[in-house]
Amino acid sequence: MCKLIFKNYGQLYWLCFMILIPMGINAQIQVKKTIEGVVTDHEGIPLPGASVVEGETTNGVSTDFDGHFSIQVANSESVLVISFVGYQTQHIKADSSPVNVTLLPDATSLDEVVVIGYGEAKQSDLTGSVTSVSLEDVAGQPTSNIGDAIQGRAAGVTVITSGQPGNNPTFRIRGTGTIGNNDPLIVVDGMPLNGGLNQVNMKDVASLQVLKDASATAIYGSRGSNGVVIITTKKGKQGMGKLDVDVFTSFQRPTNVLEVLNAQEFATLNNEILVNGGLTPNPEFANPETLGAGTDWVDAFFTTGKQQNITVSYTKGNEKSNLYTSFNVFDQSGTIINSDYTRYIAQFNSDVELNEHLKFGNRLKLNYDVKENGDNSIQNALLSLPTQSIYDQDGVYTGPLGQAIYSGDVENPIGKSNIVENTTKGYNVQGNIYGELSFFNGFSLKSLFGIEANFWDSRTWVPSYAWGSDVSLNAYLSEGSNKSLTMLWDNTLTYTKTWDGGTSLTAVIGTSAQENQYKYISGSVQGFPSEETQTLNNGLLQPTINGSGSEWAIFSYFARGQFDYKNKYYLTTTVRRDGSSRFGEGNKYGTFPSASIAWRLSEESFLSSADYLDDLKLRLGYGITGNQNIGNYSFASAYNTNVYNFNNTFVTAAVPTVLPNSNVQWESQKQWNAGMDLSLWNHKIALTVDAYLKRTEDMLVPQTVPVTSGYSDVYVPYINAGSIENKGIEIMLSTRTMEHEKFQWNTDVVFAFNDNQVIDINSDTPLTTGSIGLNYSLARIQPGYPINVFYGFVQDGIFQNQQEVTEHAVQIPGTNPATSTAPGDIRFKDLNSDGIINDQDRTFIGNPNPDITFSLNNNFSIGNFDISIFFQGVYGNDIFNANRLYLENMSVTTNQSRAVLHRWQGPGTSNSMPRAVFGDPNQNTRPSTRYIEDGSYIRLKNVNLSYNVPTELFKKPFFSSLKLYASAQNLWTLTNYSGFDPEVNTDGIDNNIYPVTQSFTFGATLGF
Repeated sequence: MCKLIFKNYGQLYWLCFMILIPMGINAQIQVKKTIEGVVTDHEGIPLPGASVVEGETTNGVSTDFDGHFSIQVANSESVLVISFVGYQTQHIKADSSPVNVTLLPDATSLDEVVVIGYGEAKQSDLTGSVTSVSLEDVAGQPTSNIGDAIQGRAAGVTVITSGQPGNNPTFRIRGTGTIGNNDPLIVVDGMPLNGGLNQVNMKDVASLQVLKDASATAIYGSRGSNGVVIITTKKGKQGMGKLDVDVFTSFQRPTNVLEVLNAQEFATLNNEILVNGGLTPNPEFANPETLGAGTDWVDAFFTTGKQQNITVSYTKGNEKSNLYTSFNVFDQSGTIINSDYTRYIAQFNSDVELNEHLKFGNRLKLNYDVKENGDNSIQNALLSLPTQSIYDQDGVYTGPLGQAIYSGDVENPIGKSNIVENTTKGYNVQGNIYGELSFFNGFSLKSLFGIEANFWDSRTWVPSYAWGSDVSLNAYLSEGSNKSLTMLWDNTLTYTKTWDGGTSLTAVIGTSAQENQYKYISGSVQGFPSEETQTLNNGLLQPTINGSGSEWAIFSYFARGQFDYKNKYYLTTTVRRDGSSRFGEGNKYGTFPSASIAWRLSEESFLSSADYLDDLKLRLGYGITGNQNIGNYSFASAYNTNVYNFNNTFVTAAVPTVLPNSNVQWESQKQWNAGMDLSLWNHKIALTVDAYLKRTEDMLVPQTVPVTSGYSDVYVPYINAGSIENKGIEIMLSTRTMEHEKFQWNTDVVFAFNDNQVIDINSDTPLTTGSIGLNYSLARIQPGYPINVFYGFVQDGIFQNQQEVTEHAVQIPGTNPATSTAPGDIRFKDLNSDGIINDQDRTFIGNPNPDITFSLNNNFSIGNFDISIFFQGVYGNDIFNANRLYLENMSVTTNQSRAVLHRWQGPGTSNSMPRAVFGDPNQNTRPSTRYIEDGSYIRLKNVNLSYNVPTELFKKPFFSSLKLYASAQNLWTLTNYSGFDPEVNTDGIDNNIYPVTQSFTFGATLGF
């Protein structure tokens, strides 16, 4: 301490040294007990230079290169205070020796360095909205990719996950900003990722930052409008080589399996359907009571899933070089039969400093994965008749027999899942090499070359089969091969200057060039002489061949300046100019500027006496970003090759199908952000608040093209005509609720509010979305409403008698209950009061966009035990439960949900569930408020318990650290939603979606 204070005053330093000598001698005289131990970080890596001090004394030592220390203290009642920069201080009672101390990162440290794109900055110096996700909080979650693990961890970031093995999550940062692609840009080790996040092993990730506002994302210009997720993988740490092994196994099951009718209940319902439809009931169902429970197709279709994961990593480093390498194997069998995913990832990272001016490094990731599944239809498993067995007496899969009105037409879902083989194999390489030259005073030049190569092969095989009336006489084989090659070359020149008094300047200028080439080829054939020879050349019937390719490129200039005056006043300016091949001449280039300022009030003299205040900073920023995700050739016309017969002569012609639009240009997004960062009482409370307003302008929307133009009215060009606005508030609160010697309690609260509204589209005609087949479009995009708002009829109870039918607006005219509206049918509101129920009576009936997302995380440390309890949820969104269109229609011969047991069967029996009648004459299944449900939920997302096993428990431990952990995911959900799970797609439509699973995990982490 004295050396730091008086480093420029030699005499005072020596005076301080002479004073400390007798103090040290006095301490030696009073020594009663010797304590030895090792200090490591949360990953088990030794911390050299950590401070170990006897509490309330000046007696202290520092750990050596291996994290080892030895200190003499007064007695066993003494308390050791162990600290290290960037880590939470621990207090350990000196009642045993040796001791092993694990220091946890200080997540609230203002000196935390975060990656911001083409550079780094201290958390305390940020002027934009950047959230750093604590990976320590998600370390025990058994996920195939890091996207699943960060759900609910960052304010304003919505992550929609899926239970399907190998699926990638969907991100939304600050709402839906466009009707096109809303996915954020994901950057891994400086290179934009084209593949999915399942190519990244969570155990390899060192840091994850989410750039949310335009002042932070404008450095990525044309690709920053949907936000940016920056992932940095680990590098080697200084010290002797260290080997870590992490292993876990988890078991999974669906969160809420829907209940359907048993055989007796179905037969009763089917008789009622046919009688009310004027048809003769199935003679085999004359006595439903004799049928019993029948076949439970749902139970046979769902199974217990399993995940197994092992990661082996090795790290080593010194002052001149470091190495990190790992190998990961992840294997998952889904909760639906025959849905599996296997992945292998190898990571190689290294950095070498040749001298004080020049260093090189690389980041390389090799990935191989396999997805396998059958023809898995959750819908068919629910609809299959309980009166039909899975297998016949010969062990062959069954199928419908006889008339469709009696036996239905649902294909055997168990058979289709087992005999159909859908396999996709991916071979992926992502990596970069870089060189960095430091010269003059404060200048550094970095050049990075990156490559991402994705190759994947797909194969579908369907053998011939004959199951009742469900017959496929010819086997079918389809194979495809795809390849995508992306190359990146970035060059940046950085200048850093620091003056006395805390003033500094960091300036970056650079260029970025990226290009991609994509090709695919596919073929299919049917009819095989022998189904043992499953190759394309052995098929005989209906051969097809297809193939195509595309390419795109983007070249950019960018610059950023960060100025800090006396640690009080901050200014960040950014500009990027992008040129994209996706736009025509005259529109290829776009410029994307931003600026943000910050004022640290806590450094002002008028707050200097506020001892409780650690930090108070206000931020304000504005910027423009872009979106170029419209396809590769939208500015040009597309042609199809057709063959025509003229006078018995075949003529080949190229026919234009898409109207060209050479004027299409960038979609721009303008965003304001105002924020506050507050830290109180020695970082016991940390609060970050952001308010934003972002508007997407010149939105890329499909043009309305009349068929009389000669061009397609389906495949249409994009034009710049729309506008969408999002505004909201984000709050992140972290508290060190309790800190004692052997007990710590930290709490994190995340809250975000977002309001979405469509301002303008390309015409007065709304855009229809949400198609699920059956000629149903469930939603639309229209100015004045949120995007993808549900559109349909309003249910107004059930007609209880004929008089109510007669007095109401005409729905389906007639007097025959089998062909027209009758008692027991749904009454729809006549919104325009014209006496007729038709399409003019549709209105907006629900909003899929949540108003609020939130989470609550509690971390407890009790001795060697660590416990985390994480809640997550959303509020204010609606779900269109399209599964109920099939499971509650009661109009055809398919099984139904148990909800139909409460159907209308006479006056007063129900005012919500309609009658059962064949053919649905009243169109009770038309899209209406009947299927709109509250999608709000609160979920116990993760509970994790870990135990750091003391090595002194073993006489001669062969490992340096051992952590055992157990966790549960999606353990409990509070919701009013009646479907499998309220976590559905961003469009809010639940239609045959693979449900989120409940998982129980057991694992261990070993350090050697």
